[in-house]
Formats: sequence, C-alpha cells, structure tokens
Amino acid sequence: MTDTQNGSRRAVRSNRLEEKVAVVTGAASGIGRAMAERFAAEGAHVVIADLDDQRGTQLAQAIDGLYVHTDVTDPGAVEQLYAAAATEYGGIDICANNAGISPPDDDSILETELDAWRRVQEVNLTSVYLCCKSGIPYLLERGGGSVINTASFVAVMGAATSQISYTASKGGVLSMSRELGVQFARQGVRVNALCPGPVNTPLLQELFAKDPERAARRLVHIPMGRFAEPEEIAGAAAFLASDDASFVTASTFLVDGGISAAYVTPL
Repeated sequence: MTDTQNGSRRAVRSNRLEEKVAVVTGAASGIGRAMAERFAAEGAHVVIADLDDQRGTQLAQAIDGLYVHTDVTDPGAVEQLYAAAATEYGGIDICANNAGISPPDDDSILETELDAWRRVQEVNLTSVYLCCKSGIPYLLERGGGSVINTASFVAVMGAATSQISYTASKGGVLSMSRELGVQFARQGVRVNALCPGPVNTPLLQELFAKDPERAARRLVHIPMGRFAEPEEIAGAAAFLASDDASFVTASTFLVDGGISAAYVTPL
C-alpha cells in the first residue's frame, strides 16, 4: 500500500489499526475507497458500504473485507449495515461516514430547486445522522472508538462556485460532529469532522470535463497549487481513526492545502 505526498509515493508500514473493525460508507470510489484501502493497509477489517455492487465487491475482495449494499438514506438499511459488520467481525471500532453527492442541479440558491436541495441533504447530512445513530452504540459496547464524518472546507468558508445545498449539508455535518464529540468524549468515543479541500476524484474530473472554467476557479485559491489526492485525505482519516489521535475530538480537521488560511493566493 502507498500514500501520496507532494506527488510522490511512499510505502505505508504502520499497523496502527491492527484488528480494528472499520465501516466506511461511500467506499466504492474516491475518498471512501482510499480510506478503505488505507485502513486495511494499517491492519483493520474493513466493511465497505455503497450502492455500486460491482466496485464494492471488487474492493472487498482486494482488501479481504466485507461488502454490504447500503442506501445510506434508508434507516433500515443503515441499521442492517452495522449489524452485519458486528456479526461478521464481533464489533465495530471505527465509523467513517463518507457517502455524499454534489449534483449539477445543486447550484445558486436562485436556481436550485427544492427537490435538489432535499436530495443532497438526505445523502450528505441525514445519512450521517443515521450512521451515527446506528453506529455509535456499537462503539460504546467496545468501550470507545472513532467516528470520522466527512465534511468539507466549505463548511467553514464560502465555496468559490455556488453549491448551496452541498455547502449547507457539510456545515450541518461539521456542527453535528462537534456536538457528538462533546457528548461522547467521556465515554471514549471520539467524533471528528474531516474537512477536505478539493480532491482529485472522479466527481471533480467530471466537473472539469463539463465546465473547465468553473472548475479552474477552485484551483486558483489553493496555496499549494494543486488538488489533493484521495490517498492524502485517507491518511488524515487513518490518523483520526488511530490511537495517535486519542486526544482529538469535536475537531474541525482541515486538510485543504491552505485554502481556509489564505487571503490572496499569488498566481
């Protein structure tokens, strides 16, 4: 297994997650896939939750994990996901709630219709509520664990390109993570909001293909001058999942290449 840093590749040799059980939603591609691969490389048993049965099954086979077809907006399906994980591996230690969408009809508030607003909220925010509601009791049974909710840098600042429901949903994920992190801190459950900057995923590549000008506006504000790779976000998630982050909870964990700290980026 390798990790990406400044465009180079380096081997991952850590066993920080040895024998831990991790459930990752939206794990068949993008950041979720990189998380699943990284967790497995660090010794975890990984449960892959997604709607893409082909990619999900292939990934499970590649990392010796378990694939569970899951609609994260369906309360019953979410409950079955965590029950299946606990049955297969004897419990759960890590919940990485990563599933999310950013559809093209989520745009300016002047143009985004109510159905688009609700669809994004269901997948990006309600699903995190459902996963925390079903997953945290399993972590409590183990005496503690780590919840990693994927938010975004747009949860702390305005997006360069308007995506009103996405931005609002990620703000909700951030606020919910803070509250849960405080609520469960003395019970050993750490809850953090992982806030990536723009990441080189199929979703972003599709945006470049459809609207290069709009996509380019995202790049100009990044001090590091490039997008993150999914493996870099997965590395941050692995830290939050591990005992190395034992005193980190209720945090806004920004992995954004400096976007949130920049006033003006030189060209």
